[in-house]
Amino acid sequence: MTRRVSGFLLALAAFMIFEWISLGFNLQDGHETGFYVVHGILIAVNLILALVLGGIGVRAWMGGRP
Repeated sequence: MTRRVSGFLLALAAFMIFEWISLGFNLQDGHETGFYVVHGILIAVNLILALVLGGIGVRAWMGGRP
C-alpha cells in the first residue's frame, strides 16, 4: 500500500471519529427511544470501523514495521 493511500485512510478515520462523536453530542432530546438506540448503534459501528481503518493506515504508513 502506498503512503498516499495510507494517509487517506488515516484522514478518513480521523474524519469519521470527529463526525460521529460530534453527532453523538448534538443529538437533542425529544425523540423516541428507538431513535437513540439506532443512532447509538450507528455511532458505535462507525467508531469501530474508524479505529480499524486507522490501524490499517498506521501500519501501512510505518511500512509494516511492528
